Amino acid sequence: MATVSRVLNGTAVVKDETKAKVQAAIEKLAYRPNAVARGLASKRTKTIGVILPDVSDLFHAEVLRGIEDIATMYQYHIILTNSDAREDREIDLIGTMWEKQVDGMIFISEKITKEIVRTFEQAQLPVVLCATDDPEGRIPSVAIDNESAAYDATRFFLEKGTSQIVFFGGPTTHPVTMERRRGYERALQEAGKPLQNDLILHAPDMKYEGAHGVAAEFLQNGHRAEAVVAASDEIALGFLNAVRDRGGNSPQDVLLLGFDNTRLSTIVRPELTTVAQPTYDLGAVSMRLLTKLLLDEPIEDYTVRLPHSIIERTSTHRG
Repeated sequence: MATVSRVLNGTAVVKDETKAKVQAAIEKLAYRPNAVARGLASKRTKTIGVILPDVSDLFHAEVLRGIEDIATMYQYHIILTNSDAREDREIDLIGTMWEKQVDGMIFISEKITKEIVRTFEQAQLPVVLCATDDPEGRIPSVAIDNESAAYDATRFFLEKGTSQIVFFGGPTTHPVTMERRRGYERALQEAGKPLQNDLILHAPDMKYEGAHGVAAEFLQNGHRAEAVVAASDEIALGFLNAVRDRGGNSPQDVLLLGFDNTRLSTIVRPELTTVAQPTYDLGAVSMRLLTKLLLDEPIEDYTVRLPHSIIERTSTHRG
């Protein structure tokens, strides 16, 4: 057994003749090392648990690519689960990851509650939040500054001389939405513009369908917008198609700015101006921060803020 272990793990020099015999036996028996047994012996399974709201979402899919590439580089395997953004399911999945003896977790969520933090503490596993903030800074995290990003997006319109600017976010229980709303409000206040409650819209989620319904009702009630700062690309497209349903278009009737720079922003016509998050990098940097925790490497900052930018396309260009 010791000789086989040395051959498999390369932990000691083994004679070429002996090594050949072991390799022949491995091939004949189609033997594969038992990762669970290895984990029990080493207390490391080389697996990482990733919990996110929806893997089919374009934003999360791109983040996941970044996570997976860095995990592969450091020879970790990924166990991926969808939480559907439900706290009860998130708590259950954290317990499941602990039972599977993952070495650490990357967690993407809409909201970090006290119960979530308590569950992490009970699991006693290294955790990094990705594209997610812990308001009290208790958990290492990688994200952009959402308030500053929405501030810049609103300033983008103000500098064009636009006055009727709608903020269109997800639900008010969604922390990222509220951070972006604060950025919008701060930009208006600094510009000496009044806050108009009828120009602040909230969809039931960050998705197209709910946003389209809210936008249709807004327009049906006779409200008007010169420009829209949307909290996601899908929300922006919901507003766009509500305008089209009434015979209008963008940018002629309304200037539209989305958030996240997903593939949707270049597929749609007009192409969508958007706040670009470094989506792949969010995943990659989160995974690299987790490897530092696992390998006891020095860490300069447990709260990492990546840069954002505004990509201007035809939805805000009237010529």
